Amino acid sequence: MAVKIRLARGGSKKRPFYRIVAADERAPRDGRYIERLGTYNPLLPKDSGERVVMNAERIEHWLSHGAKPTDRVHRFLDAAGILTRPARNNPNKAKPSAKTLERIEGKKKAEEEAKAAPAEEAVVEEAPADEAPAEEAVAEEAAAEEAPAEEVVAEDAPAEETVAEDTATEEAPAEEAGENDKPAE
Repeated sequence: MAVKIRLARGGSKKRPFYRIVAADERAPRDGRYIERLGTYNPLLPKDSGERVVMNAERIEHWLSHGAKPTDRVHRFLDAAGILTRPARNNPNKAKPSAKTLERIEGKKKAEEEAKAAPAEEAVVEEAPADEAPAEEAVAEEAAAEEAPAEEVVAEDAPAEETVAEDTATEEAPAEEAGENDKPAE
């Protein structure tokens, strides 16, 4: 017969109270037990001495006869110094999942690209910026020498007319669209 040292629930609804018992492992949780070894009242404060009460002498007797404590009872026995509980070390528990690692790597790559992109753009923009004013100045001087001032003003006027023509053509399709939207009779 395999013996377990476990908790048997008592108390009323939403008011738990447990007995620490030595029971046959095949017996129901709150059913028949061999011997009552202590009590556990989870409603009391954690620093209260009456929260866990155990008969250490009888517990040691059952442990020497091969009784196995459940995890919760093992914690109580470890706290009382009766039995040492092995450390449960799961080194993978704190590691992020594969999806999280992918997301972190994606963010790092984006940050690196963002840092690298402005530096490259600055280099590309600086070189043409140095050359452009010199080329524009030469082109403007050449244009000023070849064409009189009156012709330059005349060139500006047709540009304004072109803008006016563009706006007129944009309004015409809007009117046509309004006529097409009417339901057919």
